[in-house]
Amino acid sequence: MRDLEHPGRSPVHAPQAMAATSHPLSTQAAVDVLRRGGNAMDAAVAACAVQGVVEPGSTGIGGDCFCLYAPGGSDEVVAFNGSGAAPTGATPDWYAAQGITALERQTPHSVTVPGAVDAWTQLVRDHGSWSLGDLLQPAIGYARDGFPVSPRVAFDFAGQEALLANEANSAAMFLPKGRAPKPGEVLRFPKLAATLARIAEEGREGFYSGPVAEDIVGFLQSRGGLHTMEDFANRVGDYVTPISADFRGYTVHQCPPNGQGVTALMLLNIMAGFDIDPSGPITPERMHLEIEAGRLAYRDRNLFVADPKFSDVPVEGLLSMAHADALRGAIDPARALKDLPLFTVPRHPDTVYITVVDKDRNCCSFINTIFNGFGSGQTAPESGVILQNRGMGFVLDADHPNCIAPGKRPLHTIIPGMVTRNGRAVMPYGVMGGQYQAFGHMQFLTGLLDFGLDIQEAIDRPRFFPDPYSGQVEVEGTIPQEMRDALTAMGHDLVRPGSPIGGAQAIMIDPETGMLVAGSDPRKDGCAIGF
Repeated sequence: MRDLEHPGRSPVHAPQAMAATSHPLSTQAAVDVLRRGGNAMDAAVAACAVQGVVEPGSTGIGGDCFCLYAPGGSDEVVAFNGSGAAPTGATPDWYAAQGITALERQTPHSVTVPGAVDAWTQLVRDHGSWSLGDLLQPAIGYARDGFPVSPRVAFDFAGQEALLANEANSAAMFLPKGRAPKPGEVLRFPKLAATLARIAEEGREGFYSGPVAEDIVGFLQSRGGLHTMEDFANRVGDYVTPISADFRGYTVHQCPPNGQGVTALMLLNIMAGFDIDPSGPITPERMHLEIEAGRLAYRDRNLFVADPKFSDVPVEGLLSMAHADALRGAIDPARALKDLPLFTVPRHPDTVYITVVDKDRNCCSFINTIFNGFGSGQTAPESGVILQNRGMGFVLDADHPNCIAPGKRPLHTIIPGMVTRNGRAVMPYGVMGGQYQAFGHMQFLTGLLDFGLDIQEAIDRPRFFPDPYSGQVEVEGTIPQEMRDALTAMGHDLVRPGSPIGGAQAIMIDPETGMLVAGSDPRKDGCAIGF
């Protein structure tokens, strides 16, 4: 239990239903649906649609979606991959002929065909109890009538002000006063409201065909993009078989590749073989082990994880205990390893994560993203849809598993999580923060299950992350200087992150009482609410 004399959050307890998101208006939208008889899937989609309006730098209908769902709280976890794909004309030879050597962010070539709306449609159809049209009404209201900008959202706006100002449609929509909005200022997105209303009326086709798709495709083609109306009409997400690993008597479920969930499971397998430090999770010795495990697991991710429809991803081998033992054995407990290959795709993505448990104990772990803050920084002129930049997860090297190809999905960083035990779901959870997410899953679960932190403490704990691009270790300012000095002495190159590392939400079902307990990350504006 936290020291009640210190600033902080307590876990939220409730008997019937609970929702936790990174924005209070989103959480409230989910709770409203639950109170009116909707189930966990209904609430998650309603909340996500709201976040695409009130937290537009993190998510939206121009992005992608992954979901894990435990119907009735069983351990028969359903997984859905709603990630977008490259246009049918996207080949490395085409880019080479154009003299394009990298998929730059604020260009049409960073934009894959968005998968979110198709995912919402399928998930609500198969697992919801309300219509998609009804679930979009709160988001439509905020887009049409306006919403106040919250502090973390204002911070994110300010960080991307130059990017938004560089594209006329984005500047007009997101910088109406010629600058980033300040906390408390009201924004309205009438074009986006009209698009959401069209989807509410027409369903999936309201986005993937007709005026909205024509607007997006025409805009991208005018900038040299390869996208076609057929690419949009054919974008359909998939139900997939989840992957899992056992950790401390629990089973942790993840979506399979092209997402990086396998990396989170690899990290848990590595850490399972280390003794638990009685001093807690924030000691130089423990931090060093986590950093080194992260560097090795992310190296393997970069070598192997891709779209399994195009590449042979050795999931079974990556998750074997023999592989975990080999990686663990490579770690020097006193010194940082040298000469690991560095990562080659873009950094600083953004995402929202939503978790909901309803009165029937349906458990939803739901994540939606436009990748970088404000995605590609490009907004379709008439529909108000800001477009993601997931295409930057591709490379143009024909020998790389993530080389771009027609209809191929890139390496994805977003990963919803679900924990089960003894035949029941016990915790839908997730961690935001782009590349950090797999590492964050390990830090959250080890804090909870190894070190006995409560659900809020496990989210609050100071964070650090071995950046797979530079080899540097990002360290939040809450980690004491003496610990930083000890890590530096071990050979780690420490830097302060440009913003707080990630964000998280989780809801746990008490196996004895059936009560719900939740946590929500103070690094974001959101909260957990139950009843």
